Amino acid sequence: MFRRISKYWWCQMLGWTAYFVINVFFTYTFSNKFPNAFHYVSMLILIAFGVLSTHLFRSLINRFNWVNSSVEKQVLLFFTMMAGTGVVLYLGYYAVIKVLLRREISPVVLGILGSFLITTLWWLIYFAWHYIERNRSSQVNQLKLETTVKELELKTIKAQMNPHFIFNALNSIRALVDENPQRARTAITELSNILRSSMQTEKSETVSLENELNIVKDYLALEHIRFEERLSVVYEIDPDTLELQVPPMMLQTLVENAIKHGISRVIRGGSVYITSSLMGMQHVITIENTGQLVENDLNSHGLGLQSTRQRLSLLFGNKASFEIRNKDEQTVVAKVVMPLL
Repeated sequence: MFRRISKYWWCQMLGWTAYFVINVFFTYTFSNKFPNAFHYVSMLILIAFGVLSTHLFRSLINRFNWVNSSVEKQVLLFFTMMAGTGVVLYLGYYAVIKVLLRREISPVVLGILGSFLITTLWWLIYFAWHYIERNRSSQVNQLKLETTVKELELKTIKAQMNPHFIFNALNSIRALVDENPQRARTAITELSNILRSSMQTEKSETVSLENELNIVKDYLALEHIRFEERLSVVYEIDPDTLELQVPPMMLQTLVENAIKHGISRVIRGGSVYITSSLMGMQHVITIENTGQLVENDLNSHGLGLQSTRQRLSLLFGNKASFEIRNKDEQTVVAKVVMPLL
C-alpha cells in the first residue's frame, strides 16, 4: 500500500506534519501550555487549504511543463506560485474560520504575510528539488552519451582493424600458394581459427588474456609456416594474469607489428618474447622482438599502434599507458600497462 504513494505525496504529508508539530512545540514553549482544541482545528484547516492550494498550482505547472522553462521564467514562476498559493491559502482559511465558524483570527495583513511565508518555503523546496533532479538527470544523460560515443569509437576501431589484419594474413598465404600448396591449406585453416576467435570477441569491450593468447598462438602458428626456423617465440605468462581483461585483438596487433616491422626485416629472422605480469595494482604486458625502430617508425601513426593507444585511452583513461621503443641495438620493446579491473 505505502509503496504506491508517490514521493510528492510523501513530501506533502511529512512537510505539513512537520509544520503541525513545530507549531504545537512553539505554542507550548511560549505559553507553557498545550494549545486549546480550536487551535488544533484551525491548524488542520490551514494545512488542508495549504495542501489544496499547493497541489492545485503544482498541477498547473505539470500540465504546461513550466518547471523546465528557462531560469528567468522560473524565477517569475516562483513568485507567481508563491503569491497565488498564499492568497488561496489565506482566503480559504479566512472563509472557514471567520465566515463559517465566526471566530476571531489575526489581522488580515499578518495573516497574508504568514501565508506567504509558508508558501514561500514550500515553493523553495519544490523548485530546489526539481533543480537538483534536473541536474542529476543531465549528468546521467551526459554519462550515457559519453558511453555511447565510446562504444561507437571502439566499434569503429575494430571495424578498421579486422580488414587490416585479414589483408596482412592473406598476403602471407598468397606467398605460399605456389611454393607449397599443402602449407597454404594449413595456413588457411589457421586463419579460419583466428577469424572465428576474433568474431566471438567482436561484441566485447574486453576479453580475458587467455582468450587473447589463443588468437596470438594461432597467428604465430600461421607465421611459423612462412618464417620456419627464422622465427622463435617465448612466452612468460603469470598464471594469475590469464583471467585479467584486455582489449580484444590488442596483443595480436602488437605481435603482428613485431613480426611485420621487426622479424621480417632481419635476414636471419629473430625472436618474439611475450610476457604478462602483475606489478602492484597494474597488469603489465611486454612484447620484445628482434629488430630496430628507425626514425620513420618512431614517428609512425600506423593503424595498429594508433588503435592500441585509442582503445587503452577509451577503456582506462589516463590509468593505462603504452610505449614502444628500442631497448638496445638489436631489440624493440612494446609495453602496455593497464589497471586491474
